[in-house]
Amino acid sequence: MSSCLESEKAIVELENKIQELRSFSEKNDIDLGREIYILMKKVEKMKRQIYKDPTPWQRVNLARYKDRPTSLDYIERLVDDFIEFHGDRYYGDDSAIVGGIGSFQGRAVTVIGHQKGKNTEENIKRNFGMPNPEGYRKALRLMKQAEKFHRPIITFIDTPGAYCGLGAEERGQGEAIALNLLEMSRIRTPIVSVVIGEGGSGGALALGVSDSLGMLENSIYSVISPEGLASILWKDSSQAEKGAGAMKLTAEDLLSLGVIDEVVKETLGGAHRDVEFTTKNIEKFISKELEKLSPMNIEELIDNRYKKFRKIGIWK
Repeated sequence: MSSCLESEKAIVELENKIQELRSFSEKNDIDLGREIYILMKKVEKMKRQIYKDPTPWQRVNLARYKDRPTSLDYIERLVDDFIEFHGDRYYGDDSAIVGGIGSFQGRAVTVIGHQKGKNTEENIKRNFGMPNPEGYRKALRLMKQAEKFHRPIITFIDTPGAYCGLGAEERGQGEAIALNLLEMSRIRTPIVSVVIGEGGSGGALALGVSDSLGMLENSIYSVISPEGLASILWKDSSQAEKGAGAMKLTAEDLLSLGVIDEVVKETLGGAHRDVEFTTKNIEKFISKELEKLSPMNIEELIDNRYKKFRKIGIWK
């Protein structure tokens, strides 16, 4: 089985059956508790069999799943009084990156995230979560504003990569990403990032130069997609599953390599199966990290950020 999601149909059918039995029981005042209990136990058993210890390729598919919660889904649940800002003040607005200000647990914050769509129309509007240069420049504008007003920055990472179209290259895609990396490395306010889906290449890293980086357990973070790696190494993109296994792109792999700071727990089967559960775990992670980072001296904060990235890839 190449994907956990291929086996979800039977689970969904049983869950729908449970809902039907509950509704029938309530409407007709009939006790169907035993039948419902048996079906619920069967669903839990199927979940454990399907989702226990997913392979890297299964996690890739979960990270890309069309119903996976997006940045705005989490912002809506985590940030009170969120006000979205638009435009980079140079060229235009990019819907593939959302950003603005709001309140997280009573603390004023700036929030920025890649944004995918939930259907074809939304994905076209959001360019499938692949930002243009103006998206990264908008993000940097908001970060500099956060620095000015001493607001912590929260970023949500979820992109297959920066858009590589002709217009994007003409408007300076590489320069925009590079400038974000440079400026984020020395922004004088705490930055906490969470990879919530795909973390693809420099397009993801442009929002990921942070003091603390967490990953949802079914998200991925890599320099290239498994299909891209397979095309380069084996001249065959159909070898993507093999490539995913070799890339060390899962949260567990990256935690062991020191690239990320924490694996954030999802519900069994993926974040889309219980958004509230996943949101609470993201909230705990962000809250814990901000409590640790906010009291720090700014010079110490920036120095620690520098050391954090310098030590990645160094072994003794």
